[in-house]
Amino acid sequence: MEKEYKGTNGILIINDNGVLIKPGKRGFLLSGGLVRGDKSIPYSSIVAVQFRKAKWFAGYIQLTLIGGSDARGGIYQAIRDENTITFNTWKKNKEFEEAKEIIERKIMQARGSASHSDADELEKYSALKSKGVITEAEFQAKKKQILGL
Repeated sequence: MEKEYKGTNGILIINDNGVLIKPGKRGFLLSGGLVRGDKSIPYSSIVAVQFRKAKWFAGYIQLTLIGGSDARGGIYQAIRDENTITFNTWKKNKEFEEAKEIIERKIMQARGSASHSDADELEKYSALKSKGVITEAEFQAKKKQILGL
């Protein structure tokens, strides 16, 4: 799956592996003429996604990365941020809101695959029960918690 979202300062491309930010000509001008190339970001590196709808001013979608900081100065600082795509019409709100939701879902999937599965957790508690560290009742309670019952 690959989905493309065109903003005023570049293009946001979402694929199965991560997000690609391609700066456009306006992005080059708005960022003070700093030369920057395409930026590929794996989902595991994204900590948060900030979305601001376009109203009277431009809207934006901004990715906060591990070890990075987000632009807290609103749209004026976001324009210069290399992890931000801006859009200047309210007609793009729905499109970029969809992008935010897809990215957040992919982040959760990436985190889920990196963590232990429910089966791994149950196996761990079963072993503790077998060793006599926890009782059958404690095991059953933990099993219900893990399985969400």
